[in-house]
Amino acid sequence: MSDRFDKSRLPSRHVSVGPERAPQRSYYYAMGMTEEDIAKPFVGIASAGNDSAPCNTLLDAQADIAREGVIEAGGTPRRFNTITVTDGIAMGHQGMKASLVSREVIADSVELSVRGHCYDAVIGYAGCDKSLPGMMMAMLRLNVPSIFVYGGSILPGRFHDQDVTVVDVFEAVGQHSAGNCPLQELIELEKVACPGHGACGGQFTANTMACVAEAVGLSLPNSNMAPAPYETRDDMARAAGRQIMNLIERNLRPRDICTRDAFINAARVVAATGGSTNAALHLPAMASEAGIDFDLFDVAEIFKTTPYLADLKPGGKYVARDMHDAGGVYMLMKTMMDNGLINGDCITVTGKTLGENIDEVVWNPDQKVIYDVQHAITATGGVVGLRGSLAPEGAIVKVAGMARLQFRGPAQVFECEEDAFAAVKQRQIKEGSVVVIRNEGPKGGPGMREMLATTAALYGQGMGEKVALITDGRFSGATRGFCIGHVGPEAADGGPIGLIEEGDMINIDAEAGTIDLEVDEAILAGRRKKFVQRETDYGSGALWRYAQNVGPAYKGAVTHPGAKAEKHVYADI
Repeated sequence: MSDRFDKSRLPSRHVSVGPERAPQRSYYYAMGMTEEDIAKPFVGIASAGNDSAPCNTLLDAQADIAREGVIEAGGTPRRFNTITVTDGIAMGHQGMKASLVSREVIADSVELSVRGHCYDAVIGYAGCDKSLPGMMMAMLRLNVPSIFVYGGSILPGRFHDQDVTVVDVFEAVGQHSAGNCPLQELIELEKVACPGHGACGGQFTANTMACVAEAVGLSLPNSNMAPAPYETRDDMARAAGRQIMNLIERNLRPRDICTRDAFINAARVVAATGGSTNAALHLPAMASEAGIDFDLFDVAEIFKTTPYLADLKPGGKYVARDMHDAGGVYMLMKTMMDNGLINGDCITVTGKTLGENIDEVVWNPDQKVIYDVQHAITATGGVVGLRGSLAPEGAIVKVAGMARLQFRGPAQVFECEEDAFAAVKQRQIKEGSVVVIRNEGPKGGPGMREMLATTAALYGQGMGEKVALITDGRFSGATRGFCIGHVGPEAADGGPIGLIEEGDMINIDAEAGTIDLEVDEAILAGRRKKFVQRETDYGSGALWRYAQNVGPAYKGAVTHPGAKAEKHVYADI
């Protein structure tokens, strides 16, 4: 082994060094490894690749190319896989209950594979909404040198000479139910909206978290926004493989990188891109893995002072490919740092600070996607936190592209998403109402479903700006309109959302950051005495177990105490 690496301090010594490890080494020889391979650091390359959806189909191939970079730089790569639940397919039915749960399963499975086989570092490949934060959570939990790589976004489809994404298909379902989209046109759209490999193309959850990975310092600069089919992704894979060996040599770990200031940078990038509200769930969960207190209210405070800069779908004009062509996340952070919105002192996986990485970027005034801070689309961010009598533990709404920021109306109450979607389909939603969908929180769902099928159908019917929706569940990063998620405490915990009755007045002000139920406290106290938690259909299995362990949404809906309670760090075994 090279003098660069001292195996006596690496976890892999427990499975490869000394006479007592002869049985383990016999397995390595069985797989074609040499004595020299066994003496090198072991790099776990985790891939969420599978055939579930186009966001995952190229991940294994990219992960295999990363192996080449590891070998070139003196390491021994060990590939393994984890699961994915893909929201676009899970959406609109009971399968969506598995989505957020999969984030924990991904983090747990990567942790267990690395622990069990004593890998010295991790390169993680992910391409779908929950696999991105799940992979990064595992890295922070293990705290071995790590690099996160996104599989890349899909290219936009073309329909009627316009760029389209899968969201256009969801909204076309609503147009069809309203009689404004013939079935044949819907069929034609569904066949062209997703033209190949890669994750959903707008600034939905996957691309939002890909931006987070670069902003928080866990990804190489401008490695994530290149579309999945681009050949440059092969170069990025090799670069990640080579760089992970430098991180092992330096012992530069995720918790050295993901400091509180780094999470603040990431939250600013979410707001500046009009990103997914789900980031307000995933950033606190990632921070918990690092032992950092960083909840929904911290995220919301940062959003208040961050301008909206990137004109991305669903609220804007452009898709991820356009963001990449415009210079990517680092082009965005260039103008943000120049105007004091990014802390450049945070270290990154390059071994340099974020500021040093950004200094290599030259601002491009000719691109149209990213506005400079002095000419922001709006003065405050595309995502807003809310708090009030209806949501003492907070709520969140994406306001990017919205003209209306206040809404007051009577409640139309639904006990689950299926009931709400049926009412939308039957055109029973009244203009001016606040649609309440409850019992969909982390515990009550269980699993905190996204509601894109419902919101997109409303938009397709032309009702998107005429009603508001609130839920203790979640909305997709692809959702647009006055849609408020993460309302806490959830109904299953007896939160105010569980006490709302038909016709109650609800007042929402996204400028002031408030959400209030206009019902006298004495009346609510009476309702609270009569409150009975709605039972779910899940009395066993993974969803039941999740419901027993999951915490509140404002803290990230995590299922374990995080780094603050750990008694040892895996990296130091």
